[in-house]
Amino acid sequence: MQPKVMACIDASGYSPAVCDYAVWSALRLEAPLSFIHVLHKTPATGPVDLSGNLGLGTQESLLEELALLDEKRGKLAREKGRLLLAAARERAREAGLDEPEGLLRHGELVETLAELEEGIRLLVLGKRGETAAVAAEHLGSNLERVIRAMRRPILVTTDEFRAPQRIMLAFDGSATTRKGVEMVAASPMFRGLPCHLVMAGAKTADTVEQLARARQTLETAGFETPTAILPGEAENVLSRYQQEHDIDLMIMGAYGHSRIRQLLVGSTTTAMIRMSTVPLLLLR
Repeated sequence: MQPKVMACIDASGYSPAVCDYAVWSALRLEAPLSFIHVLHKTPATGPVDLSGNLGLGTQESLLEELALLDEKRGKLAREKGRLLLAAARERAREAGLDEPEGLLRHGELVETLAELEEGIRLLVLGKRGETAAVAAEHLGSNLERVIRAMRRPILVTTDEFRAPQRIMLAFDGSATTRKGVEMVAASPMFRGLPCHLVMAGAKTADTVEQLARARQTLETAGFETPTAILPGEAENVLSRYQQEHDIDLMIMGAYGHSRIRQLLVGSTTTAMIRMSTVPLLLLR
C-alpha cells in the first residue's frame, strides 16, 4: 500500500489551512491523502451520591437522564466528525485531488496516529487545536506529544495557507539535518523551489565545510541554494532570516543534540513552533 499524506482535522480555525497544506503536499508528492478526525473517549457518567437528599426513585431517574445525555453527546460528536470530514474531502476534490479518504476514529489522538504510522508518509496538523488557547505562546495540547511519539515527518501549519515559493532548511550539521538535506534533494515535494540553507552560530572552517557539502547536494539535485552562517541564538537568527527573505516554509530537526533533549522536543524547535508565522516541517 502506498504511504499517504495524513491530515488531522478538528473544528479549530486551523483546519482549513491544514486541509490546504495537506492537499498541496499530496499533489506534489503524488501520494494519496487521508483526513482523520479523532473522537476523544469521554468517561461515562459515574455513580452519583445523592443519599440524604433525594428519594431512590428520583436518583434513578436522574442517572437515566445523565446516561441519555452522554448518549446524545456521543451522537452529536460523531455527526460533527462526519461533517468535518465531508467538508475536508470536498475541499480537497475542488483543489484537484481525487478520492481523498476520511477516517473517523475513537480514542486518543497520539495513540491512534501511532497505530497508523506505518502507512503515513507525511503527517499534517495545525499548531493549535480547537481546545487550545489562542495565545501565541501556547501550543496545541497534543502537538508536542505527537512530535515526540511519531517517527515520520510532521508539517505543523499556521492558520492561513500560502503555497510555498521559497523554503529554508535550518542546518546544524547533525545527522537529522544532513538527512533532511538528502530528503529535500530527493523529494518531489520541493522540486523547483529555492532552498535556503541557514546555520546559526560561529562561522568556522568546520561549519563552512559542512554547509558547502550540504549545498552541493542540493545544487546537484537542481536546487537554487542560497546559504548563510549567522551569529546569535538559533530561534532569533532563523526567525529574522525567514522574515527578511520572505520564506514560506521552514524545515528543521525536531530534536537537539543532548541526551536529555532526546527525550523532549528540542528547545529550539519548541521556540520556533511558538514564534513562527510560517509552517514548519519537522524531521526525525
